[in-house]
Amino acid sequence: MVTTEKIFRDAVALPPDVRAELTERLIASLAEDVSPEITRAQLSEVRRRITEVELGNAVLIPGDEVLARVRSLLAQQLPSS
Repeated sequence: MVTTEKIFRDAVALPPDVRAELTERLIASLAEDVSPEITRAQLSEVRRRITEVELGNAVLIPGDEVLARVRSLLAQQLPSS
């Protein structure tokens, strides 16, 4: 019987471009299981957020700043080793 660990080890051994294609296909296969109601709700939320940004009602934070904040919060929460 093939395990997820075996599949993972085999996949990691693939060239990067093949792994990328496999990843895209796996993600797409998950999207097939999402109900149309959820998809509509997600699209509605994305449109709402785009409108907020375009109107200047949303404060955008650079990605590197967000990651620094997350790392800091995690460092505070995790026990030091």
